[in-house]
Order: sequence, then C-alpha cells, then structure tokens
Amino acid sequence: MITLYSMPSSGNSYKVRLLLAQLDIPFEHIATEYAGGRELTKTDAFQKKNPTGKVPLVEFEDGRFLSESNAILLYFAEASAFVPTDNYARAKVYQWMFFEQNFHEGSVATRAANLTYPDRAHLRTPEILDPLLQSGNRALDVMETQLLQSPYLVGDHYTVADIALYAYTHSAEEKGGFDIAGRSGISAWLNRVKQQPGHVSLDWLPG
Repeated sequence: MITLYSMPSSGNSYKVRLLLAQLDIPFEHIATEYAGGRELTKTDAFQKKNPTGKVPLVEFEDGRFLSESNAILLYFAEASAFVPTDNYARAKVYQWMFFEQNFHEGSVATRAANLTYPDRAHLRTPEILDPLLQSGNRALDVMETQLLQSPYLVGDHYTVADIALYAYTHSAEEKGGFDIAGRSGISAWLNRVKQQPGHVSLDWLPG
C-alpha cells in the first residue's frame, strides 16, 4: 500500500486525497499540520524523502517517492477517465493545472492561509492582503469566464483539472473572503464537483 504524507487542512494535500478516494486507491495516511506534527517535515528522515520538506508526498511500496500535488494527480489519473485521451483536451487539462499553481494558488490560497493560520497573523496587513485579493479575483474571473461556457474546465467532462482547482476554490469565500456566491459559473461548478462519485470533503481521511 502506498503512504501519503499530507497536511489535512491544505488544499494541495486535499486534492490528492480526493483523487485517491475517487479512484478507490487505498493508502496509509501520515499527517503533518501547522498546529501539530509540523516537525515531521523538518526531520532529516523526511527531507531525505523530499528535499523540499513539503507535503503532499507519496511513498511507493518499492521505496520511490513523488512530490508536487499536480504531478501526483497526473501520475494516478493516468489512463483513467480523469485525463482525456485527445491530445488537445489533455493539453487543456495541463494548461489549467499550470494556471492553478502559477496564478490561482499564489493568490487565492495564500490569502486564505494568511487569514487562517495563527502563525501567519503578522501577514494580515492591507499591504499584503489587498494585492492578494486583487490577483485572486483576477484568477477567479478567468475561471468564471470558462465555467459560464462549459460545465467543467475542459468541456463537458470532469478531469484532474477540476480536482486541482476545486481544492482551494471551494473554500475561497469562507477562508479568503472572495466572492464566490456572486460568480454563478463557479458556484454551479462547485456543486457539480461535489456531486461526483466518490467525492470526499476536505476533512476526510482514510479510515
């Protein structure tokens, strides 16, 4: 059985747990969290597994390791319905996943983290939060434009691109103060994602 090191409150970790649940892939879970267990990723033993000292991290039965949430998604989703076989559609999936890491996460997720975690309280200044709100809104507007045209980010089918962007978007209003209710395309998409077979919530961990 694979082992997943993940942070239960993190969207990057959540997206991996969500995909594994939807693919019905069993895994052992080892948690690290700001409020407890954070020291795990600072140990020499962990950093030999992942020199960046970050989660999520997958440890395979044969001793190999894989980090970076979207790389993990693509590894496990390969040859599943979550990755299109058409070259162009598959490239569009990658496009949205690059967008998520390069544009969306750095604004939407960062603002939410600053407002959520106690050790980031010193970052709750207008000089920091306001630009994150502006760039986060631009990222959400890009999604909204697409989701007013198609039910999912890459046309009519639910893909790993939706999983990647759902992870931080679904809590963006509650944690980051972004207006999700006022974006009808995103709001409807969030409901469609939640209705997918095998969907689990952020707080889900394997039994």
